Amino acid sequence: MRARSAAKSDAEAIAAIYNQGIEDRVATFEARPRTASEIETWFDDIHPIVVIEEGGRVIAFAATFVYRPRDCYAGIAETSLYVARESRGRGAGRLAMTALLKAAEDAGFWKLVSRVFPENSTSLKLIESLGFRRVGTYEKHGRLDGVWRDVVIVERLITENLSGK
Repeated sequence: MRARSAAKSDAEAIAAIYNQGIEDRVATFEARPRTASEIETWFDDIHPIVVIEEGGRVIAFAATFVYRPRDCYAGIAETSLYVARESRGRGAGRLAMTALLKAAEDAGFWKLVSRVFPENSTSLKLIESLGFRRVGTYEKHGRLDGVWRDVVIVERLITENLSGK
């Protein structure tokens, strides 16, 4: 497995992995599958996206997105991580998030945030092992398939960018 920066040419593979996450109903409130052309809009030259390849095939991705549009939040990014079903539990997620943390630092971000379903203990354990901390819980944050779902709020400071280096 190897990590690399994603390119627009990876959009189809990223969409396929993301759509598995949507189908599984354990990682996102999204309910509508995404197309490669929709994924291409994620590439804005500001927010890093990394993919994990194995045998020439993309098996995981981690991405950052706009947190809030106000200038004071420009150094904060939302983050997401998805691994292809057949590749889960083999370290691709850890490799993707580790690479994304470095890419986010290099891009000048000082904080990453995310929201995780409380039942998604695998994701919570992974991101906590990478320095994310639980900030709290949004209760009944959104509905998925007609059911209100809570989310755990997590954050990770990138201290190198806080120190002014």
